[in-house]
Amino acid sequence: MKLYGALISPFVRKVALVATAKGIAFESGRGGPGVTDPEFLAVSPFGKIPAINDDGFILADSTAIALYLEAKVPEPVLLPAEPQARGRVIWFDEVADTIFAVSGLKILFNRVVGPKLMQIGGDEELARQGEAELPRILDYLEGVVPEQGWLVGESLTLADYSIGSMFCTMEYCLPCIDLTLRPRTAAWYARLQTDDAWVQVATREERLRQRIMALA
Repeated sequence: MKLYGALISPFVRKVALVATAKGIAFESGRGGPGVTDPEFLAVSPFGKIPAINDDGFILADSTAIALYLEAKVPEPVLLPAEPQARGRVIWFDEVADTIFAVSGLKILFNRVVGPKLMQIGGDEELARQGEAELPRILDYLEGVVPEQGWLVGESLTLADYSIGSMFCTMEYCLPCIDLTLRPRTAAWYARLQTDDAWVQVATREERLRQRIMALA
């Protein structure tokens, strides 16, 4: 499978985590804002990441891809069958993608991606707006994260990968999110970082992380 987009993206990382957890090998392909490579646009006609080419099957959007991989390789289960648990997993995935990311990516794009990677500058006012929006999101998470285990039930699910991937992406933004005032969230995130798939993806991402963090 070929996965288009860089692992700095929470959406690309989410797919990488799901694929890795399920033992699906993937190679990385170039894609993202401003990329006009015909190969990328053939799999992602709107230029969005992530996108995949899985032996000729093409698909874009992180949640669509995650659900496809869940159906293709059912074990380990990342989307439970029990109705309420499934609903909660999809809820957290949606919070990550359409609430947490909307605020957090204002910071990432305007302080990292735009000025450091694309050399087009950034809108600091928009970055500060994102910062102002984060406490409400973080306070919500602190109130629902369990003292032990995972966001939904006793097993790690797509919910953990989705929310956790946003925290990981925010580590590229200095100053990073300070979780010292949110100990339950901090403990959950520390647990997630010991997950085998998480460790493998983090190792794969490390060179990119070092390169970006070294940029002035």
